[in-house]
Amino acid sequence: MAAAAAGATPATARKALASTTSALLSSSFALRRRSLSCSAASGATAPRIAQQPPDLLRWVQREGGFVHPALRVADHPEYGLGVSATAADGVIPPGAVLIDLPGRIPLRLRRPADAADAVLMQLADRVPEELWSMRLGLRLLQERTKSYSFWWPYIANLPETFTVPIFFPGEDIKNLQYAPLLHQINKRCRFLLEFEKEVKQKLGTVPSGDHPFCGQDLHSSSLGWAMSAASSRAFRLHGEIPMLLPLVDMCNHSFSPNARIVQEGDVESPDMSVKVVAETQIDQNAAVTLNYGCYPNDFYLLDYGFVVTSNPYDQVELSYDGNLLDAASMAAGVSNPNFSTPAKWQQEILSQLNLHGEGAILKVSLGGPDIVDGRLLAALRVLLAADPETVGKHDLKTLMSLGTKAPLGPTVEASALRTVLALCAIALQHFHTKIMDDQAVLKGEPPLTTQLAVQFRLQKKLMLVDIMQNLSRRIKTLAPEKSTA
Repeated sequence: MAAAAAGATPATARKALASTTSALLSSSFALRRRSLSCSAASGATAPRIAQQPPDLLRWVQREGGFVHPALRVADHPEYGLGVSATAADGVIPPGAVLIDLPGRIPLRLRRPADAADAVLMQLADRVPEELWSMRLGLRLLQERTKSYSFWWPYIANLPETFTVPIFFPGEDIKNLQYAPLLHQINKRCRFLLEFEKEVKQKLGTVPSGDHPFCGQDLHSSSLGWAMSAASSRAFRLHGEIPMLLPLVDMCNHSFSPNARIVQEGDVESPDMSVKVVAETQIDQNAAVTLNYGCYPNDFYLLDYGFVVTSNPYDQVELSYDGNLLDAASMAAGVSNPNFSTPAKWQQEILSQLNLHGEGAILKVSLGGPDIVDGRLLAALRVLLAADPETVGKHDLKTLMSLGTKAPLGPTVEASALRTVLALCAIALQHFHTKIMDDQAVLKGEPPLTTQLAVQFRLQKKLMLVDIMQNLSRRIKTLAPEKSTA
């Protein structure tokens, strides 16, 4: 990353991203472009790009798509704005097609058709793969600036603002209280500031007729809007090519969805279509939901701008560190000199777990379906064991499984679980507020970005408490003081 970007402070990045951008350049483009105007996240319901946007359902139908007659776009008491069923004459049965988009409706990066497209692809090629949403976002911005865009009825219905953290006020960034997410936010802010410079430099050399954005400048705020629009609404289907799916992207998320997406045909095929099909019976006034994926709340807040309460896939990241384990074992009353200085045979197993040696991946986690990161659990069991022969009787899969009851004996197991309990307590101490404090803030109905930040950290804490209760129950079930280690 260039020095200019590295020197930019997070506060500067957020200030730049929250600014309003309105670029009107040479009059020769005035009849075929739309202004780019972006603002920071604010209210619970963000205004649309157009004050009176076209009817999205009718547009999909007019362009050859199908929309089930029972569907409408409306506010739902649980999910907010989205697609809901309103059939007064009954329910929608499983297997019914809800939405069918022909291949011309999804918006995606395309092969260059002219010089302007070629310039856009050159800009997209400068974006790292991990920020694929910025690549698709450039395509979205290209269409947004055109007054004659085929996709204008869709774009006009997009939110003017997004509730993703790069647009949070500085105080609500601090309210997250979680270093791994703060790192990702600052990384994206710095990228957008640096990419803005690259885009301006590139577009400054392009003839007006080849300008992919109808002569308009792109600022970090408009780039951030486009990246957020793509990250929160795009789908990766067959071929892993991200696409914006009009109307489909207004189906909200659920881990127990009542619908699923089906792609028919290859992306490049003229017969390609994308369907939403009812997975279960959909009752009157029920929201149509899809599963966006099984991810922790870091992902949902960073890319989608929401937090899932009681998320079974939420996690807290830790760094595997001998000194941290020493502190945890001391707090747990577990005496073991091997955390910082493992024996050679223990080092060999840690290397197999990729927790020791060159290229080791030291990020581990608490939470999610496994409750304790398998590599962390195996490492604790091995480091607390005294007999390499007993350890050698078990494969790594067994040592990594919390479902395997005390593979190295109850004494080792109790010590390992107590150490994890202490790690949870240490993780809780890294949050500056208590659970009761967070709950009190939320009862006061703060601004939306504050609600999201406080709810995010509250869910992490509640998850850690759940883990501690789960492990405490497991410790109580262990037989007293008999060990095979």
